[in-house]
Amino acid sequence: MKNHLRVSIVIPAYNEERHITACLDAIAAQTSPVFEAIVVDNNCTDRTIEIAQRYPFVRIVREKRQGLVFARDAGFNAVKGDIIGRIDADIAIPATWVAHIQDFYADPEQSRFAWTGYGVFTNVSLPRLVSWTYRLMTFRLNRLLLGHCSLWGSNMAMLRRQWLVVRGSIHRRLDIHEDLELAIHVHQHGFGIVYDRTMPVRAHLRRVNTKRDQLWGYRQWWPRTLKIHKMWTWIICWFFGALIMYFAAYFLAGVGWLTRSKPVE
Repeated sequence: MKNHLRVSIVIPAYNEERHITACLDAIAAQTSPVFEAIVVDNNCTDRTIEIAQRYPFVRIVREKRQGLVFARDAGFNAVKGDIIGRIDADIAIPATWVAHIQDFYADPEQSRFAWTGYGVFTNVSLPRLVSWTYRLMTFRLNRLLLGHCSLWGSNMAMLRRQWLVVRGSIHRRLDIHEDLELAIHVHQHGFGIVYDRTMPVRAHLRRVNTKRDQLWGYRQWWPRTLKIHKMWTWIICWFFGALIMYFAAYFLAGVGWLTRSKPVE
């Protein structure tokens, strides 16, 4: 049954020439071949698309509206497979990732769920601590704040027909977390979300290290995502997700504990 489930992986990309080769090499090494990998060119000005075009399984989709939510939607809408896998351009998936997703959806009962996993950050000095803290906030705290599990856009999958159900209700804003917002709509449309701890990806922590001047504004995205959905828990989210995490991230980045010049192998 699983061989009939075609997996399309969507990768939004804006100037990702440093990471796209490792990302696509990991897809090429899958034990179960991907049906297609859609690299969404969100106005790249570097060699990202040139590199991506070297891979025979890659299809380029162009989205002129700048922003992750627009690039994601363009990729999701262009999918021809049965399953939409979603990762970022700086993600390296395990060799069995596609097969694992196929196995998950081979069970008809799982058609009621979206799927998500976590990541291990490889470009920080304290990878286990930072990754554990990130998982704690992304999955455990969000479950309390939302009343259901969240989705992590760097490691997630859903059936194409699920996307067709929820896409019309999405808020297309650039000042909220698009994956968290998608999770809210998935839940509102009656689908569950499964958090799978068995399929972590290799990831990079970039906003703290490279955009510290924008860190406070970025930290507001989390409570704002809840607030626009009229969830009173946005207040709790602001305290833990914005205030405390901002000062913690700013301090750790300032003393160099989050920065590593080379990724952990």
